[in-house]
Amino acid sequence: MRRIGKACMGLLLALLALLSCLPGMARAQFDPAHAVWDGLLRKHVVPVDGGHATRVNYRGMAADRKALQAYLGELSRVSADDYARWTRDRKLAFLINAYNAFTVEKVLMRYPDLKSIRDFGIIFGNPWKDDFFTLLGLPQNLDGLEHGLIRAPGVFDDPRIHFAVNCAAVGCPALRGEAYVAARLDAQLDAQALRFLADRSRNRHAGNALEVSRIFDWYGGDFAAGHRGINSVAQYLARHAHVLADREADRQAVRGAKLPIRFLDYDWRLNDVAR
Repeated sequence: MRRIGKACMGLLLALLALLSCLPGMARAQFDPAHAVWDGLLRKHVVPVDGGHATRVNYRGMAADRKALQAYLGELSRVSADDYARWTRDRKLAFLINAYNAFTVEKVLMRYPDLKSIRDFGIIFGNPWKDDFFTLLGLPQNLDGLEHGLIRAPGVFDDPRIHFAVNCAAVGCPALRGEAYVAARLDAQLDAQALRFLADRSRNRHAGNALEVSRIFDWYGGDFAAGHRGINSVAQYLARHAHVLADREADRQAVRGAKLPIRFLDYDWRLNDVAR
């Protein structure tokens, strides 16, 4: 009986070893709800300016840094093969959340001793070009994540991502107070676009012109690439005349898509609630 028991135990161990070699069997599946990140955002993101913008409680994020780093570890453990099997919206939600979470982590590397994410340096120590994390099995930086993955031509081709990724600056569109998830991604991106465009400190009809965020200058090509049939920045702004102007006559002028467009200066101050 003892020999049989040892034989059974040996067979069980061999079976477990075999299962551990199968793809995905030895590791937990990634949480598509991004629950840890969602909880951090709900706790530490504060709406300001009538809800058009938000600020981040970086001091609170620093206190919860272990939870943040655990989530970043989960992001980094997702393999390229697993990612490839996901739906389009699940992939995009994953990448947007990753960009925002790793940006917060970058800020915390120097917080509270910085007034802008640019304090890391532009030539040396550039916060967007520094490979400080791993994603999909490769060393990665924020620029590579945004421009090489999220904005990769022919992959997502959605200009609304510019209202979802947050660069930790006051001039940037709001960091959303919840995680992006595949099931609600389209509605979340639409809400972010309206939220940003309705912020008159950054986008507005003014006299006989439109004054808008420099995002529309830097990434004008993304807004002219045919998403939802829109082929220019002017057309994109025309579709949102109802939030860019108050009077109907002014809205009609915006809808005509012929107003001069002026780009406003970008505010690079840290989006810290303590500011």
